[in-house]
Amino acid sequence: MRLAPTLSAVALAAASVLVLSGCVAGEGSAINAEPTAEDWSTSTLNIDFATYNPLSLIIKEQGWLEEELDGVTVNWLQSAGSNKANEALRAGAVDVGSTAGSAALLARSNGSPIQVISIYSQPEWAAIVVPDGSAISDVTDLRGKKIAATKGTDPYFFLLQALEEAGVGLDEVTIENLQHADGAAALAAGAVDAWSGLDPIMATSEVQSNTKLIYRNIDFNTYGFLNATEDFITNHADVAQVVVNAYEKAREWATANPDDAAAILAEVAGIDVAIAEKVLIERTNFDVGAPGKRQRDVLAIVGPIFVESGDVTSQDTIDAALDSIFNDTFFAKADASAIGN
Repeated sequence: MRLAPTLSAVALAAASVLVLSGCVAGEGSAINAEPTAEDWSTSTLNIDFATYNPLSLIIKEQGWLEEELDGVTVNWLQSAGSNKANEALRAGAVDVGSTAGSAALLARSNGSPIQVISIYSQPEWAAIVVPDGSAISDVTDLRGKKIAATKGTDPYFFLLQALEEAGVGLDEVTIENLQHADGAAALAAGAVDAWSGLDPIMATSEVQSNTKLIYRNIDFNTYGFLNATEDFITNHADVAQVVVNAYEKAREWATANPDDAAAILAEVAGIDVAIAEKVLIERTNFDVGAPGKRQRDVLAIVGPIFVESGDVTSQDTIDAALDSIFNDTFFAKADASAIGN
């Protein structure tokens, strides 16, 4: 499916790229020419897409990176969760990967050489879910219960924060480490009592299985972070800028075309359009601005929980990661109009 964009380009002229070909003026010099295959710093871009990152789906569907990066092979890898995106980034399987903010901080704190180059959304994508008819009505009722969650992802850290706020100790619950879709299946099968869920799987569960969200708190949901390896940032900044530009174009496109954006999410995730609309319209804010203070403030709350849970060795390690994780260089120069022109 290819949906034609309906959003007109913003009124900013894209800066011309000066290409120095080694020829003298008048002998075929390429000043002010469009970039060609030889001009990019790499011949390959490995990038993820994920149903929890709707902007990635739009960029992939529209083919903007392939069109803009002439001569660069764009390889798309689907991430099933932030933990999988972090694994791919650390292994060098992707240059750019999308995670929750909490997962990015965890990875950086534990030595993964990544930085945040853009924020793709502020989603309310995690909540605590119980089956229809469950006697569990609040977080305190989780004492002695089995709860599914995917370690290293926002729903996992959402659960830790919710338990701490309610005064429920980690030793008072059993957390089953299951990938998001497996957690939903375990809840449906009665293998766990609750699930710390992730959209769009969570919204699907609500609509199709009449599950209940017993605890919601958008402040416990960290932002959606677009991360790149430090090697990619340092050695392929030209391509990284194109990626961030494409994300800005997708942000504008999704805002102007919510129905089309929902259709793309529905197709990739295999869900009804009504469920996709619930995720995008009711639970996602795309107007998030540059990576920086707002996200740092949220992560400063989550950081100590990493130490208490044993996921990070010390608060000093958290602080060092917070001081070095954000790179706003590319967002500062982001230009949606540079894509497709």
